[in-house]
Amino acid sequence: MLWPFTVIGGGAGYAIASIPGAMLGALLGQALDRRLHFQSWAELRERVSGRAVPRDDELIFILLGRLAKSDGRVVDGHIQQARVEMRRLDLSEPAKRRAIQAFNRGKDGRDNLRVHLTRLKTQPHAAEGLLRACWRMAWADGKASRAERELIVQWGKWLGWTAEKVQALSSTEDEQRERAPASSGGEYQEALRLLGVKADAEPAQIKRAYRRLLSRHHPDKVAGTGASQMQVRDATERTRELHNAYAVIKDRRGFR
Repeated sequence: MLWPFTVIGGGAGYAIASIPGAMLGALLGQALDRRLHFQSWAELRERVSGRAVPRDDELIFILLGRLAKSDGRVVDGHIQQARVEMRRLDLSEPAKRRAIQAFNRGKDGRDNLRVHLTRLKTQPHAAEGLLRACWRMAWADGKASRAERELIVQWGKWLGWTAEKVQALSSTEDEQRERAPASSGGEYQEALRLLGVKADAEPAQIKRAYRRLLSRHHPDKVAGTGASQMQVRDATERTRELHNAYAVIKDRRGFR
């Protein structure tokens, strides 16, 4: 990886004092890169352009804004979904204002998103949370367009995911639950979708699915991986949904 100030420092040092100068200049440049969190030339150009580097809870809304605008027009469903995501993240009022600004920033399409997303390649929980939110936004108007799908797949690749793995998230229980139409018995059907089981599944199978998902999304486990506060909040919300879904199914099926 060619860090910008490392290269600049090495080159300047070589010009002044040959090899010893290059070594010293590279060390000083590397320290500056680390302090300013520069990992690529693209990142340096992004900073020079005057656009602030987004926080984790702002980046997600930049992506959502970009998706909402991808077909040329932001509809009410997109706005409502952005509000749903704010509630899911339990944002404070100042954070909500930043989220709205980030959503509008995303609509202009000027951010070099690759710069920001590649930084999250080593944070699988953050990457999955971003991609899930993107699929929910894509389905907010009732359909995921080709442009929206292509964007999400591209972003997934920058996060280190295969196209197949990214597309699979679109049909997981969480996204199905978010866009499932209301109907009689809807709560029970949503609970089945969330746990990824069929209505005729045996109680033991339902329990295994519940425990597997609970272990995967439990906030204590997520926190133990060094996840951000936003990711832990998202895991807490997922855990609450799993508890509720399991309770609904147990009550309907009559098992403990």
